[in-house]
Amino acid sequence: MTPAPALLSFLPVLLRGAAVTLEVTAASACVAFLLAILVGVARVSRAAALRTIAKVYIEILRGTSALIQLYYLFFILPLLGIETTPMEAAALGLGLTFSAYGAEIVRAGIQGVDPGQWDAARALGMPHSLAFRRVIAPQAFASMLAPFGNLLVELLKSTSLVSLITLTDLTFSGAQVITSTGQPGQTWGAVLLLYFLMCFPLAQAVRSLEKRFTVYRGPSGASNVRRLA
Repeated sequence: MTPAPALLSFLPVLLRGAAVTLEVTAASACVAFLLAILVGVARVSRAAALRTIAKVYIEILRGTSALIQLYYLFFILPLLGIETTPMEAAALGLGLTFSAYGAEIVRAGIQGVDPGQWDAARALGMPHSLAFRRVIAPQAFASMLAPFGNLLVELLKSTSLVSLITLTDLTFSGAQVITSTGQPGQTWGAVLLLYFLMCFPLAQAVRSLEKRFTVYRGPSGASNVRRLA
C-alpha cells in the first residue's frame, strides 16, 4: 500500500483523536473560564484577604508545570482515595492551569476601564455592584475577548499533554498511526493540519464576537453609562 492511501485508511483514527481533543478543550475551557472570572474579580476586590488569596492562587498555578498537575490529579489523588477519570483529570488540570492566566486577563481588563466610568456611575447614583455589572464589566469583557481567544487556542494545543494520562487525543492517535504505517512525515503533517482546522474557526469566532462588543469600547465617558443604566 502506498503512503497516501495507507494514511487515508487511518484518517478515522485521527478524527476520533481530534474529537477527544475538542472534548477536552471544551471541558477544560469551561473550568478555566469560570475560575478565571472568579479569581480575576477577587484579584481587584476591595477586600485585602480576597486579593491575597487570588494572588497566591495565580502564582502557584502559573509557577508549576501543567504536566505535573495532570500527573498529580490522575496518579496521586487516587492514592489518597480520590478517584478521577482521565477526562476529569484532564479538564481539571488544564482548567486550573489556564484559569491562572485567564484571571490576569480579567484583572487587566477591569483595571483597563477608564476610572471616569466609575465616577460617572456614582454621579448617576448607581451602587458599586450595579456599576460594576452594568458599566464596568461589559467594557472590560470587550477588551478581554482577544486575549481570551489566544488563550483558548493555546489551551487546545496544550491538550496534547493529556495523552500522557491515557487519553487517546489527536497527538496520541497520530503516534498510533505512525506505528501502523511507518509514515511519520505524512502523519504529523496530517495532525498539524487537523490542529489548524480546529484552531482557525475558534480564532475567527472570537474575532466575530469581539466585533459585537465594540459598542463598549472607546473613551465615551458618561454617555455609555447612561446608555447602559
